[in-house]
Amino acid sequence: MSSFDPDRRNDRYGWVDGTARDILRVSAELVHTGEASRVSDEAVAQLLTAAIRLYVAKSDGEERTFPPIAGTRDSEMTPTELLSAVSEMLRALHLGPMELALWYRRRPDEHTYSVKERS
Repeated sequence: MSSFDPDRRNDRYGWVDGTARDILRVSAELVHTGEASRVSDEAVAQLLTAAIRLYVAKSDGEERTFPPIAGTRDSEMTPTELLSAVSEMLRALHLGPMELALWYRRRPDEHTYSVKERS
């Protein structure tokens, strides 16, 4: 199912990139066809946990940020989907909007997320 990159065949974790693309594609198909229930709650929680862990490790460890959502603006995820997930993640760790507000900060590379103006 994975689109493995042959240039990374000696990289123990090289398969992750292709598998992530496949999971993103399949998740869109499952939602579009109304078959998201075919994936277990546990699998979704594991994928979300892994993605968050890797994002934080890369952005903090490499002292940089990058867009955490695939696609451009809402091409892959709607604002409702994002806010629903964030709300449940906060609840899962017994946190609320106040804790989120305390952690929220403007990043030096804030322009990464802005819409580019057309000439």
